[in-house]
Amino acid sequence: MNKKITIVGAGNVGASAAHIAAMQNIGDIVLLDIVKGLAEGKALDIAQSAGVYPFSGRIQGTTDWSDTADSDIVIITSGLARKPGMNRDDLLAKNTEIVKSVTEQIVRTSPRAFLIVVCNPLDAMVYAAAAVSKFEKNRVMGMAGALDSARFAGFIADELGVSIGDVRGVLMGGHGDDMVPLPRYTSVAGIPLTELLAKLIERTRKGGIEIVNLLNTSAYYAPAAGAVRMAQAILRNEKAVISCCVWCDKQYQVGGSFVGVPAVLGAGGVEKIIELNLTTEEQKAFALSVAHVRELVEKVKAML
Repeated sequence: MNKKITIVGAGNVGASAAHIAAMQNIGDIVLLDIVKGLAEGKALDIAQSAGVYPFSGRIQGTTDWSDTADSDIVIITSGLARKPGMNRDDLLAKNTEIVKSVTEQIVRTSPRAFLIVVCNPLDAMVYAAAAVSKFEKNRVMGMAGALDSARFAGFIADELGVSIGDVRGVLMGGHGDDMVPLPRYTSVAGIPLTELLAKLIERTRKGGIEIVNLLNTSAYYAPAAGAVRMAQAILRNEKAVISCCVWCDKQYQVGGSFVGVPAVLGAGGVEKIIELNLTTEEQKAFALSVAHVRELVEKVKAML
């Protein structure tokens, strides 16, 4: 029996995630949206693309939460997207309301699911989903590091003229301008890179708004790919090391918060957090990023 993946929100990110998940054959997909006809139409379009590039899983569009029952994974993409002049924090109040409502439905229909949150401000929205669902911490996570690492790798590959598949980058901290790329752990074909990275680090931190200014809305292909990559690692029990937003307690001296770190994803969800040896400066930058996440979480707590 195929695994079941529900994607909440049939906008740009949700529809892109549905298509990528279908092409990766990771299970049957339910695409849900409150706008009648939107999810149904996009699901039909995606299903017909299998006539060109075949995949075996079924895909269904719906407005009815009962169709999502007993999902193995639910990817939450619903929420307001950024516009030029906005930062991720500007979306806090409205997206907290949306994530709360969506999570309540998930608890009712798929109480054993793993949750992958995509909407911004990412780390705070992961907290909201965890607080509302009351799921075990290993079952709730956020797509951020997977996207940020992909952006970092893309910029490095472009700058050096190498295959992006040979680039390995590591980022930690919150999904925002204070994220913490780690040049010491970044390599091309196993060769460490510690120079030429300063401008690429800054471009990675601003990578989201660069796309917002070009498209007049948030990115969607790369975030969708990041979310599906996480789902794939869980459903196929890959034990893959992926940077993502997960619950940290003693790790990295966080003291209890959802924040971006390298983690092992497998059948148990978040199975292990990889603790890298950080320099004093790296630890300081990471602590500042965590502090910003905590500020947002305190605001979310008041809204729940």
